[in-house]
Amino acid sequence: MSSYEHVRGSSPARSEHQKMSFNPVGTWIPPAAKGEPVGAFEVSRTRRLVQVATAVVYCLFAAGIVFGYAALKPVLLEEDVYREYCPEIRTSADETCYEQEIRLNLMFTTAAVATNVAALPVGTILDRFGPRVCGVIGSILLAIGALFFAFAAQSPFDGYIPGYFFLALGGPFVFISSFQLSNTFPRHSGLILALLTGAFDSSSAIFLFYRLIYNATNHAFTPQKFFLVYLIVPICICIAQLLLMPRNSYKTVGELVTHAENPANDIRPHIDSRISDESTLNRVREERRQHRESVVSEITSLLGRTGEDGDKQTQQEERKKHISGVWGAMHGRSAVQQIRSPWFILITLFTVIQMTRINYFVATIRTQYAHLLSSHQKAVQVNNVFDVALPLGGLLAIPVIGLVLDNTSTPFVLGLLVSVATAIGILGVLPYLWAAYANIILFVLYRPLYYTAVSDYAAKVFGFHTFGKVYGLIICLAGLLNFVQSALDAATHKVFGGDPVPINAILLVVAFLVGLALVGFVWYQSRAMERDRLEDEAEGATERLMPEPNGEVVDAET
Repeated sequence: MSSYEHVRGSSPARSEHQKMSFNPVGTWIPPAAKGEPVGAFEVSRTRRLVQVATAVVYCLFAAGIVFGYAALKPVLLEEDVYREYCPEIRTSADETCYEQEIRLNLMFTTAAVATNVAALPVGTILDRFGPRVCGVIGSILLAIGALFFAFAAQSPFDGYIPGYFFLALGGPFVFISSFQLSNTFPRHSGLILALLTGAFDSSSAIFLFYRLIYNATNHAFTPQKFFLVYLIVPICICIAQLLLMPRNSYKTVGELVTHAENPANDIRPHIDSRISDESTLNRVREERRQHRESVVSEITSLLGRTGEDGDKQTQQEERKKHISGVWGAMHGRSAVQQIRSPWFILITLFTVIQMTRINYFVATIRTQYAHLLSSHQKAVQVNNVFDVALPLGGLLAIPVIGLVLDNTSTPFVLGLLVSVATAIGILGVLPYLWAAYANIILFVLYRPLYYTAVSDYAAKVFGFHTFGKVYGLIICLAGLLNFVQSALDAATHKVFGGDPVPINAILLVVAFLVGLALVGFVWYQSRAMERDRLEDEAEGATERLMPEPNGEVVDAET
């Protein structure tokens, strides 16, 4: 078992720190789970394969559909949603007034906030009651959201905002509870996480396909019909959770190894005391030992690694830590100490600003470019390209993001984020069609890189022990402050007459200044940490090697 020492206590998908892979979501470390986790080797390979495939499929249809809002918004305009707030006569379905635009965008803002804040209760429910309960709750929330939206036009109250809110709330419950499935095949955990993340990114295309069907049927396939059909998704998710998906999370590799290699498990005093015959007791203990060795063998087979492979991976992990430049900067500190540090304050400010910019752009892309390009038709073209590029960009960025994070320093990654965000901001104020397309390309690649880089930063700087609390708070605060989008909308329409340039310019400058402060601080700290590391190595070498009077060098410890 020595070849697996490097995996003890860690896992590619341990619930308390791997929710970071969900783009806008994090969580804290809640109390211990009620149910006992199950080892992957205890479940047939076929069943595990079906579980993973099923999770990928239902995440594709439910995990992040609310982020396809830019594709759904034109349909809502065609259906005269909130049209009663525009008393003036309009010449086309796409023309909106201030009140209608504000309410439509508030729908997405509320959903974005719900998605981020939901990570906190999701984490608690997942670790306390297991993934099955979490998935069933998610399916119920999705069903409620679909029903609200389907009958919003006939309801005596506004059903659109609560409908979209519940759709957003159900996504994290379904998605986050699926991450423990990466432990079904430890050798391929990275691939499974990538598939789930890719499914989340691609789920924003659901509304794109709906809009295409809506237009192809000459608006006959109304939102009511679509969301009633969509009820099939939460129903299937609920059935899958009850009949197929695991009741409790799969054990991490560290948990399996720790349990299996502990010889103390061969002796169980509360049971052994009941056995009076010594030969029977020895036989029972021998059977336990053989069972433990069998489990070790099965774990070895499950991981498919030799001792040499384990040592190589350990070296690779150590290399990644060294390259990052900030690994362990705040490890061992309490969550309160970490939250009070500049490491937390600066990344939180940066996250709040960038998340606001991202969600504001998603909600207002068509109205922004209608003003910038002085052409409704060109704005529609840009919107259509964006609807396709958003899910596609998430898929294409996955392998590149892994390479960047594993092979470059954290200051470099943060510098890259600030540089790309600045480029996006500059392109976003240029009144040219080529700039709009260039902006979209950078945006759809930047979005997954940004979310992943922030979680990577939190893991490396703050450590996994407090990751859930610290990262969850970052995302939660960023989500709550996303309500400022309504103020940005109001300023754009009331103060600047619909011109998005002033707001985008302000966000650009603020984001650049905060990003510059973050990069400067992290770069300075990484240099200081490197100096300390070199000094410690030099002192260690001096202590180990001491010259004798005759000139020979001996080890001081001998």
